[in-house]
Amino acid sequence: QMQLVESGGGLVQAGGSLRVSCAASGRTFSPYTMGWFRQAPGKEREFVAAISRSGINTYYADSVKGRFTISRDNARNTVYLQMNNLKPEDTAVYYCAADTTTRINNYVTRHLNEYDYWGQGTRVTVSS
Repeated sequence: QMQLVESGGGLVQAGGSLRVSCAASGRTFSPYTMGWFRQAPGKEREFVAAISRSGINTYYADSVKGRFTISRDNARNTVYLQMNNLKPEDTAVYYCAADTTTRINNYVTRHLNEYDYWGQGTRVTVSS
């Protein structure tokens, strides 16, 4: 079993920055692809970013490319999402997720159903 706990959400003005973190426990997370997703009120959960187990490969949704950066620290079992130039449409609950299926090196995926462990989420609100 793996537990994922997000932190770092909050209220920020448009144009501001925020970094959310996700700490993993119960299982070493270094072998796994990690992802961030978000869900806005009344909308489906959507892909934001993913990072391969080594950190070499990253993958972003078009809506956040150039503004958000995903990174990981395998020694700390933690994955991060740095969010810059935030917009009101970034308002959502942000979830981290782990894909624990054995994959090829540097695999990344945007597909929600390939992730089998999820955190409880952290809320990010961007005011205009």
